[in-house]
Amino acid sequence: MALVDLLDRGALLAPERNFALHRGRAVSYAQAVEHVERIARRLRADGIVPGDRVAVYGPNDADALLVVYGIVRAGATWVALNARSSSELNLGVVRFTEASLVFYHSTFAEVVADWTELAPELRERVCLDEPDGNVPSLAVWLDEDQWTGRLPTPRPDATVALLPTGGTTGRPKAVQLTNLNIDAMAANWLHAMPCAPAHAVHMLAAPMTHGAGLAAFALTGVGATHVIHDYVDVSEILDGIEQHRVTHLFLPPTVIYLMLEHPEVTKRDYRSLEYFVYGAAPMSVDRLRGAISVFGPVMAQVFGQIEAPMTCTCLTPDEHRVPAGKEHRLLSAGRPTLLTAVAVMDQDGELLARDRRGEIVVRGPLVTPGYFRDPQATADATYNGWHRTGDIGYLDGDGYLYIVDRKRDLIISGGFNVFPSEVERVIWMHPAVQDCAVIGTPDPKWGEVVTAVVELRPGATLAAEELISFCRERLDGMRTPKRVEIVRDLPRSPVGKVLKREVRDRFWHQESRAV
Repeated sequence: MALVDLLDRGALLAPERNFALHRGRAVSYAQAVEHVERIARRLRADGIVPGDRVAVYGPNDADALLVVYGIVRAGATWVALNARSSSELNLGVVRFTEASLVFYHSTFAEVVADWTELAPELRERVCLDEPDGNVPSLAVWLDEDQWTGRLPTPRPDATVALLPTGGTTGRPKAVQLTNLNIDAMAANWLHAMPCAPAHAVHMLAAPMTHGAGLAAFALTGVGATHVIHDYVDVSEILDGIEQHRVTHLFLPPTVIYLMLEHPEVTKRDYRSLEYFVYGAAPMSVDRLRGAISVFGPVMAQVFGQIEAPMTCTCLTPDEHRVPAGKEHRLLSAGRPTLLTAVAVMDQDGELLARDRRGEIVVRGPLVTPGYFRDPQATADATYNGWHRTGDIGYLDGDGYLYIVDRKRDLIISGGFNVFPSEVERVIWMHPAVQDCAVIGTPDPKWGEVVTAVVELRPGATLAAEELISFCRERLDGMRTPKRVEIVRDLPRSPVGKVLKREVRDRFWHQESRAV
């Protein structure tokens, strides 16, 4: 199977079913397959050959999704540019990957106007939604001559996507995903969260360049309808669930928190929901219980990373119904999925027994073959056939994975290791707290001290000493924050993750070291 085979399978199951709904426009599966074929042939007519890189830049959009499939059907590689990343970062990705062509939304016309001069390999631009001066729209571009040769047969090891890793400084890195990686991701997803063919209605609201787009690939294989939102808007999400009888939804915890705060959240009908999937960041257990009480027993968690997309583990809706004595299981990321092995490794590369903490490692067809043109980074992330995730955690006796923290976020205070996530889980319990980032900040005596940078819920007030006392009642002295700073907004990545590096840099920028 290949990425485009999933689209063909969806069309085989239900050719007249809607593939995409976006801004009042409906595209059936039969129409989608025809459109994707035209895009692929037009790309080949423009000289795009297998292995070439083609970028897509814009908000979630039906045409953008169809273009991605067209790129892959032509044998080329999709370069995913996040609409919420900085223009400088996206230009850096275009230059680093040597993309030959970019499809962009008119929202970014000014941004990409000079790209053909700044990125020497970029030969052509196509505006997705409307003509842009001398740049044709997608519709006009497709009306030109089509290539008449035979399109390539997809290879399992062909790179179909380059996904930039998070980060705002230094040389860009891009993860290579192959047809085999997408197959494994889809198989893991559908095995853990099965659904009937031609039944699912999937809302694509989070960026399609990340988890929501990967979910769309998996669900396309069973003929899902994708209800596409340009950007995350909580009111529109609530409206859309009711209007379209949405069955599947993937969102990061930060958006779910905003949904739970919405004044209309308890007045809506969520009976259509079957899987409300969260991931990309840890979720407060109290908020998770609140989500279950509002949306029903439909919450599901997936754990992965760009290098092993989305489905290393899954905590299914049934597993959220924890038995008495197993309440701690809601802190877990679930159990390993069908086609992915998960283990925990120590610093010497030895696999650890259950309940022992170490670096989480994974292997199997889900794992990337490596970083684009970066053999050193690929080697650094691999040990003895295992991919090193950089996450610290452990597997319990029942096979559930618990993620303790990111390896690089570890705080060493007075020689003791403090995992920020353990402190953050306590802070999230405070009713005034919307979100937080726990970091180590410089201290002449202890080296680092535990510091909480906190974002409050709308209208809430909280004194630093009050939060410290709250934590002291629930944590030992080593883990209790010594400093608390209240901020209006925490810095976030385009997919809603708190950027701890930016939070941390503000405290360390005048220091001669960063630990």
